[in-house]
Amino acid sequence: MSQTLRMRSLLVMGASVIAISGFAVPAFAQQAKPAQPAAQTTVIEELVVTAQKKEEALQDVPIAVSAFSQDSLAAQKIDGGPNLQQAIPNVTFARSNFTNSFNFQIRGIGAKAVGASADQGVGVHMNNAPQQSGNLFESEFYDVERVEVLRGPQGTLYGRNATGGVVNVITAKPTDKFEANVRAEVGNYGSTRYRGMVNIPIFEDKLAVRVAGTTLNRDGFVTNTFNNHKVDDRDLYSTRVQVMFNPTEKLRTNFLWERFHEDDNRARTGKQLCTKDPGPATVGGVATGASRIFLSQGCLPSSLYGSSAYGTVNTAGTLTGLLGNIFGFTSGDVNAGNTTSTDLQQIQTALDPLYRSASNTYQFTLNYDLTDKLAFTAMTSYGKGTVYTKQDYNRTVSLVPFNNTPFTPGGFFNDPQVGNTNKFTTIDVSSGRSEQFSQELRLQSSFDGPLNFNFGGIHFTYRTLTDYYVIGNSLTLSSLALNYSKTGNPNCNPATTANCIGIDTSATPTGDGHNYYDNRTPYTLTSDALFGELYWQANEDLKFTLGLRQTRDKKAVKNFSTVLLAPGYGLTLNPTNPDQRARFSELTGRFGFDYKAHLSFTDDTLLYAFYSKGYKGGGINPGVPANSVGVKQTFDPEFVNAIEVGTKNTMLHGSLLFNATGFYYDYQGYQISKIVNRTSVNENVNAKVYGLEFETIWSPVHDLKLNANLGYLHTKIGDGVSSIDTMNRTQNNPLYTVVKVGPNSPAVGANCVLTTSGVATVLGLGAGATLPFACSGAAAYQAFLATPAALGGAGLPAATAAFLANGTGLYNYGAGYSIEGTASSLAGKELPNSPHWTASVGAQYRFDLPGGWNATLRGDYYRQTQQFARVYNTDYDRLKAWDNANITLKLDKPEWGVTLEAYVKNLGNKTPIVDAYTTDDTSGLFTNVITQEPRLYGVAITKSW
Repeated sequence: MSQTLRMRSLLVMGASVIAISGFAVPAFAQQAKPAQPAAQTTVIEELVVTAQKKEEALQDVPIAVSAFSQDSLAAQKIDGGPNLQQAIPNVTFARSNFTNSFNFQIRGIGAKAVGASADQGVGVHMNNAPQQSGNLFESEFYDVERVEVLRGPQGTLYGRNATGGVVNVITAKPTDKFEANVRAEVGNYGSTRYRGMVNIPIFEDKLAVRVAGTTLNRDGFVTNTFNNHKVDDRDLYSTRVQVMFNPTEKLRTNFLWERFHEDDNRARTGKQLCTKDPGPATVGGVATGASRIFLSQGCLPSSLYGSSAYGTVNTAGTLTGLLGNIFGFTSGDVNAGNTTSTDLQQIQTALDPLYRSASNTYQFTLNYDLTDKLAFTAMTSYGKGTVYTKQDYNRTVSLVPFNNTPFTPGGFFNDPQVGNTNKFTTIDVSSGRSEQFSQELRLQSSFDGPLNFNFGGIHFTYRTLTDYYVIGNSLTLSSLALNYSKTGNPNCNPATTANCIGIDTSATPTGDGHNYYDNRTPYTLTSDALFGELYWQANEDLKFTLGLRQTRDKKAVKNFSTVLLAPGYGLTLNPTNPDQRARFSELTGRFGFDYKAHLSFTDDTLLYAFYSKGYKGGGINPGVPANSVGVKQTFDPEFVNAIEVGTKNTMLHGSLLFNATGFYYDYQGYQISKIVNRTSVNENVNAKVYGLEFETIWSPVHDLKLNANLGYLHTKIGDGVSSIDTMNRTQNNPLYTVVKVGPNSPAVGANCVLTTSGVATVLGLGAGATLPFACSGAAAYQAFLATPAALGGAGLPAATAAFLANGTGLYNYGAGYSIEGTASSLAGKELPNSPHWTASVGAQYRFDLPGGWNATLRGDYYRQTQQFARVYNTDYDRLKAWDNANITLKLDKPEWGVTLEAYVKNLGNKTPIVDAYTTDDTSGLFTNVITQEPRLYGVAITKSW
């Protein structure tokens, strides 16, 4: 079937589904006017939006946009950004593996690149001002005028380029009337939530102040079975102060200050899954014996839904486990015999997670009417934030203590950062601070003639410093052992002794120690753009739009070398490339038309078609060890050529809204990330994306409203694209075997690929302990074998060493193979987090009760089909379909200004896996899974004045 016929068939099929169901679709953003008695129907009042930087009725905007008022957010239990996916077609959401980050994805496009210099695929804005980092998806929606979600690409009017789209939160502004409300809520998990607002006019319509705030406290969803503590709780508040000052009719200003603060035991990542890899019992028909520990990669690429996924990492396949086995303070797998609970809401960690986040945002907006037809707008935004998180890296407590050695007397070791314990313990800390500033100026016309414009420019700066630590007592023990082998003194001073690894003795890591991993990234972004759109009203019904944007992005990173287990003390800038810089300058835009068609079967119909070119800047991969193989310093920008056609219809005397959109994206350079050699490496792939979206809302009779939406999405990675899958470096080719990399390489603890025949030869000679050192390459292996054991070599007889170095065939690779492995073809694979179908339906009915009360009963149901977590699309990557249902009962007495509410979210109490993150092979390739919240229920009371 051709692509055109397929799109046509999908359009007909989607329309048929909606016609049969009788439900309507967009975000439930509209409110009903009083019923028309004769017809007993309601006219749906459209929400006014600013999707094109001017106030327009939602149905008049020639863009696929979903909008939600504060009332509709409350009705559908959209408490914050993560819940938006359940009300918008072709949208997915999941928390990221790293601090203060998320993946909000529209039409398959989101934030799959990882790193401080990676831009968001979906732009986040507050009051039209871009927010490079913020708390939109940590905080909750409170006292907002509306939330708008625009499909991408967006660039000609919005502050930063966004290939996926834009989420724009418009806060409720001060008004010239006194109003106030307070809301108190209690629920399960010990939840208490308070919200309030007061609006005070001070001087007629010229000066007013609006103050709002929200708090949330609840116990954790997750149980730490090690100490029986509840973790993943929330303890946060947010406050907002706005001052409106309009000294004249022509001059209108608004100042905003918003504060966010969180301090709790929220888990940054979810449960850890692993199908344990014991390592092969034989290689090429030769028993592996004691060398089996060097042939495990930690975890195997098996389905996340099988019982085997609840195993534990084979620590012999990790950096810390490998070193422990080499130096003797561990033996084999210290997780041997240990499994994890099959309950995704249970973890086992030596310490409870810690999450702290705080930010302040300041905005000043000035609108001035230069003439009756020409308006000037200036928007200034400034923000600062900090975040600090700490948690157990492995989320399991080993059953096997350390061996009794001179470094671990009695099996115990007192680590400066971990403390005194006899258990293999690793902690990760992710922290950062950021500062951002934007200044936007715009000039907008509203002439009576056929031509109008909206022109502007923006200057944006962003600075951040992030630190990501992995701290382990096994790493410190390895530092002591290496110091002893190289200098004869485990506690040597790196300032006076060559080849001495500096150990940080502070309880809180300073970043200077080489006994832990610290990926430090100071990053600066400067972005300037000129943008604008020209509108030509050809006649009463037909309008053409031309938009252009010239963007210049400058990015800079101080390139610190990661110095884990390297000689010396303190972080140092990479001597070969201390300042990594990237610059991008691109011209993008859009062109199209919208037409108001006069049809006999609709009240109003808008048809539109647009071509857009979108751009998202490239970036700089985080710092990597010197001489790392396969790690690029930079990644390329993204580009998309997009075609969107749509229609917006008002029907049945205003009681039915029906919107439909079709889109096609030719995507070039989509940024994806994987962990290689203990750092995020971002790669670029080309893809084709197309799909359909239907959004409707229908009020067939007074007090009854039905809504539904349906999204279809098809994504396909282009030909000629390949990538090494770290979970399966051999691509199941029996001629090759995965081996751990030894401590004589900067990639120590990673995996490499050797020939199976060569590995079998080494094992047959009883020299299996030399296998990790072979991964450094033929020359290094040869030197290692020839070096006496006293000097750190293999200590083999010269004849045996010569035979192993020259006659084993360890490096006789076939076509396409190398010591890194073989690349997997990505051609035809789907983009991550791109389910083919997303659908939601909702219904609410309002009925009157005695005594001036009324009641509204509402139910919502959402479902998305299966998706993949990574571009490789293997069974390991497959995430099953999931659904969700909410129900709400609300009682109102307008005379008193009182509202009572009871709700249940996630009626089925399901815990689906919505995303998964694969870690580095030096950590054993475990998988962190992200899940939905469990069933939540509560009651609330609201009083309004």
